[in-house]
Amino acid sequence: MVIGLFLSFSIITLCNPRTVLAQDAAGKDVPPKAAQKTVMVFGDSLVAGYGLQPEQAFPARLQAALEKKGENVKVVNAGVSGDTTADGLNRLDWMLKTKPQYVILVLGGNDMLRHLDPKLTASNLDKIMRMLHNRHIPVLIAGMQAFTNMGYIFGDAYLQMYKELAKKYDAVYYAFFLDGVATEPMLNQEDGLHPNEAGVGIIVKKIMPTVEKLLARPPATYDAAAPEEAPTDTKQEEQKEKQEEETKDK
Repeated sequence: MVIGLFLSFSIITLCNPRTVLAQDAAGKDVPPKAAQKTVMVFGDSLVAGYGLQPEQAFPARLQAALEKKGENVKVVNAGVSGDTTADGLNRLDWMLKTKPQYVILVLGGNDMLRHLDPKLTASNLDKIMRMLHNRHIPVLIAGMQAFTNMGYIFGDAYLQMYKELAKKYDAVYYAFFLDGVATEPMLNQEDGLHPNEAGVGIIVKKIMPTVEKLLARPPATYDAAAPEEAPTDTKQEEQKEKQEEETKDK
């Protein structure tokens, strides 16, 4: 009889969803905490936080802002100062070993400053996006804009490439990473290129709704083995491009 009562109580307890919830001091049920989401911000000095303390850089500020909104998220700073799209492509496979669930891509600024052919930049970004797409990692791709003195054709190429890649790979699109900050002296460091602490705050505020769209998508799960990607030495492509330009000038 006692055993029967015990078994009946156990079955009722296991079937009652309220018993698996924690309770606060007032005895009210507290829903379980959502699983932590891992976001890798992959880019150059704009991500690395050039001239800033680690806690002032974009990834750290973005994590703090998301946590204030109740998101259980870890934002990883995968920025390397000076990186071109070629550099990013060459190290992406290694960085993906950390198994990020989401990626925010911020590359292309250094290509623009070096006046590299936009076709080469677009090709590198396409390969990066394909690697992420093949692994089913949701991506937010943040665009860059060329300086007006670089000419209309060069500038228009930058305006179009990010939008087209976002459409091609069904990525979340943010038109200009430095929106509201570029060319604003009070929001940039002395070099006029890298945002200061106040500038980073503006970037985080403006990009936040787009980041929330990214996080609304199902995260990468890594249940299946990722497809192998052939190593690509894009440095050779850059060198070939420079040689072709020099030949044209002769």
